[in-house]
Amino acid sequence: MSTDSNDGNASGTDAADATDDSGGGHCSTADSDGEVAEEIAVVSFERKLDTAAEIVDGIGDRYESIDVIEYHGDVFAEHWGEYDCFVGLMASGIAMRKTAPLLDDKWDDPAIVVVDEALTWAIPITGGHHGANQVADDLASLGAVPAMTTASEAADKQGVEKRAKALSAHVVNGDSTVATNLAVLDDELGPVERLDGPRAVLVDDDVTVLKRNRDDGIVLGTGSVSGADEERFIEAWDRALAAVDRDWDDVEFVATATRKADEEGLLAAAAARDLGVVAFDRETLLEFEGPTPSKAKELIGWPGVAEASAIAGGADHDLVAEKTSHENEVTVAVGR
Repeated sequence: MSTDSNDGNASGTDAADATDDSGGGHCSTADSDGEVAEEIAVVSFERKLDTAAEIVDGIGDRYESIDVIEYHGDVFAEHWGEYDCFVGLMASGIAMRKTAPLLDDKWDDPAIVVVDEALTWAIPITGGHHGANQVADDLASLGAVPAMTTASEAADKQGVEKRAKALSAHVVNGDSTVATNLAVLDDELGPVERLDGPRAVLVDDDVTVLKRNRDDGIVLGTGSVSGADEERFIEAWDRALAAVDRDWDDVEFVATATRKADEEGLLAAAAARDLGVVAFDRETLLEFEGPTPSKAKELIGWPGVAEASAIAGGADHDLVAEKTSHENEVTVAVGR
């Protein structure tokens, strides 16, 4: 993600299928954002329960809960609304016939993935960007090939639902995502603009509004030498989190400077931790300059990236921890 206006604009890293029918969907609360799957049910025929147990053992620790339910004709209807995602250990035709009459709104319906007994394919049927693609990706760790057909994955682009997830935010007005994700596919959306309140904003139906899920999260302001690798960034972030007695669940996103936004190691490390990256321009960082002197300001006119981006990115613009250097390659400061 990158920001390139003085307000700190953030361009994100994931997308929803612009061709999905959004119906009257909305996403007004953080606990019903429809973008991730946390409670999973593996629906299996009795003869496949061993494979269901293998799925639980393999990916169960990635979710808040994962249950195994034995299949019967009304199993989906009976448990509809109880889970974020159903993993159907069955033929796709069975899952489609049994769930089609239950579908109503992509923002509220559970995601559905089908997988074969040999764990060869993991096929998102509905709710690709609302948990199904996530679960299919996780099933890949067991050898299944994620057969994703959503437009953004096919085009290797990232739309607004997953941008929201990466920014620890949620979509307020789901109807808008049809237009904004078409813009993603056409490379016309541009950055996601961040606005600090109190403020009133007037928008049209084709503007997607993202609201932060929390006001007590932290931001990892990060600078680096060119070419620092993924491992160095993760080590530096781990040390910074330990120093402030926080963990990864507390992190909203990683913040840096636009001149560092294309660092491969930074992007790979953020992706490994499922975090978005917000990159602020020079003017914004100068506005939020940190207390530690930086040679970069004298040499190239940029303030210290780690502290300034941590302050700029935090909802309260507070610096929780001044920058520390790791292996003389990565610097990290913590903002709130």
